[in-house]
Amino acid sequence: MNRAHLDKLFTVLLAGVLAGLALAAAALPAALVFGLGVRNLMPYTELPEALRTPQPAQRSNLYANDGRTLITSFYVEDRVDVPVDDVAPVMRDAVVAAEDVRFYEHHGVDVRGVARALTANRKEGTRQGASTLTMQYVRNALAGDPRLTEAQRSRATEITAGRKIREMRYALTLERQIGKDEILGRYLNIAYFGAGAYGVAAASKRYFSVPPERLTLAQAALLAGLLRSPAHDDPINGDADSALARRAYVLDRMVETGRVGAADAAAARDTPLALRPSATPNDCAAVPAAHNDWGFFCDWFTQWWNAQPAFGETVDERQRTLRRGGWSIVSSLDPDVQAKASEQVRTIYPETIARAAPTAVVQPGTGRVLAMAVNRGYGTGANPDGQQNYPNTVNALVAGGGGIVGYQAGSTFKLFALLAALESGLPLDTRFDAPRVYVTRYPIDGGPASCAGRWCPANANAAWMNGDRDMWDAFGRSVNTYFAWLTERVGADRVVEMAERLGIVFRAPQDAKLARDGARNWGPFTLGVSATTPLDLANAYATVAAEGTWCRPTPVTSIADPTGRKVTAGDVDCRQVLDTEVARAAVDASRCPVGDQSMYRRCAGGTAEELAPGLRRPLAGKTGSSERNATETVVAFTPQLAVATIAANPDDPRDAVGGGVQKRQIAAVGRILAWALRDQPVEDFVPPGEAVAFQHTGPRTGD
Repeated sequence: MNRAHLDKLFTVLLAGVLAGLALAAAALPAALVFGLGVRNLMPYTELPEALRTPQPAQRSNLYANDGRTLITSFYVEDRVDVPVDDVAPVMRDAVVAAEDVRFYEHHGVDVRGVARALTANRKEGTRQGASTLTMQYVRNALAGDPRLTEAQRSRATEITAGRKIREMRYALTLERQIGKDEILGRYLNIAYFGAGAYGVAAASKRYFSVPPERLTLAQAALLAGLLRSPAHDDPINGDADSALARRAYVLDRMVETGRVGAADAAAARDTPLALRPSATPNDCAAVPAAHNDWGFFCDWFTQWWNAQPAFGETVDERQRTLRRGGWSIVSSLDPDVQAKASEQVRTIYPETIARAAPTAVVQPGTGRVLAMAVNRGYGTGANPDGQQNYPNTVNALVAGGGGIVGYQAGSTFKLFALLAALESGLPLDTRFDAPRVYVTRYPIDGGPASCAGRWCPANANAAWMNGDRDMWDAFGRSVNTYFAWLTERVGADRVVEMAERLGIVFRAPQDAKLARDGARNWGPFTLGVSATTPLDLANAYATVAAEGTWCRPTPVTSIADPTGRKVTAGDVDCRQVLDTEVARAAVDASRCPVGDQSMYRRCAGGTAEELAPGLRRPLAGKTGSSERNATETVVAFTPQLAVATIAANPDDPRDAVGGGVQKRQIAAVGRILAWALRDQPVEDFVPPGEAVAFQHTGPRTGD
């Protein structure tokens, strides 16, 4: 064995023995230490995964669709890794001077430091551990690795000689496999600096609001000084005088080791503390105060994340993945569209009223949700007695879930009867002489729409709605008896199935039971008696706008891991659920309610005729009123965008909003669309073929 190998073996043996003695409550018996055996003091042949491929917890950031505007972050530890080259040299030098002056000289274990600690411990009764930066990194990496069990992580910090020896052996092995700068970089990214900041990037932002590459000497020395006792020396929440004293100590050490000149150190020592604290937001309640309305979108994003099996087998695992994984998530939220939508819902209802106007904006062909707005404050602030959702709430009023089943959307559900009829082969010019009241075969238990136990809906405006109608005219004027008759012809179960196919979710238990077991007799479904949400409704109409392509509503545009690698969980999930011609025919009829004109010029009146002329571009949509105007709904879409808003009282369904609110809804939807589409080209809908429009090929004579 040559001299170099003997020196290394001696170093390992001495390091292990002295370290064990230094940390074993004064000293372990020599026989016990040497009884460990030479093999137990040698470097390991392999490193655990936590040291080979470290995965320290990092915060995940949720951005708006521009990829720059931060909505919020999610974390258990505020940390984001940065390359060591992106850390100011003075910061690297300060940490070495403060924690391990011989870092670039030893091989992972500092024999001189261990000997010095042993002597001090014996003389003074203190507990000096002589841990190198490499050993500290090993301890932090093992203690924080989410892939280890709680027991395994606890072993990394237990006060025993065995732990210290394992730490040294790992440190010696690590230094054989990676370079010093890589180890220093890993340490800088994992160390705790106090005030909730883990890693140098979070610390430089937390204390000084600067990136780590811009740290000054005074700032770097202060941060390095915090590493010894981050809780006590933290100048924000702890002892500022102690933090300054530690800064002075680090500067002195930097001078002693030649890392900085005496004059520069003196100038840094005289520099005022000059903190510029900035806290990293955590979770949806921490969205910027000026953009409190983002909270509802953020909350829906977490619902979406919790449903993604790609991020874990259970909701708990998926949450751990979100809060530890360091993801960069570019959402679909458009801040400009969101701002306009939030402004406009408050023209429907102010925040000072119990009634709400939840509104969703969806992009056809992708399912990306550009905005979710409601006249509420996102948060858990105090509410009047009996009010769960006014004026503050964290409930999903726009998207549903968590106890929110939705609201009746009235005649907007006639779209599903229209589609089912078209799909069954009935053309748009299918005519029926609609009476004021139509008695159907569907059984019903009492109520104003019951005629001897049969469902018998009536037209709201007999003079305007009764008479000979086709699908264009009946949809435009919202003729109840026409669609009751049409539902009988195609079957109520096919109407229910169509709604489900376009993404309507039955969150109310009674609705789910009827859809599952009683769809064949659920005739009133056509008139929107089932609860839904603005998001589901907007996305259903967006499916028609996209010529039959249904896309799962998504809050994300892209997701990248800490290395920048894109993952597939952010991809759109789309599929063709309607024949293209059927979808085009439904669009053509949907132009009638909003004051546009069908391709075959068959529109002859609508319930929101002022909407299209004000927008000055091709438009389609529908309005809906539930029984006794308990709720009011407006949906409108172009080929590029779909918007749905529902007026309701989420806390009291008995509080009828009244028909008068619909005019404000129509105006608000128009302004949202005009703003969102202001820089986009005017696109027209593709006309349906004559085969799906007419009983016989070509328009009838005289039409």
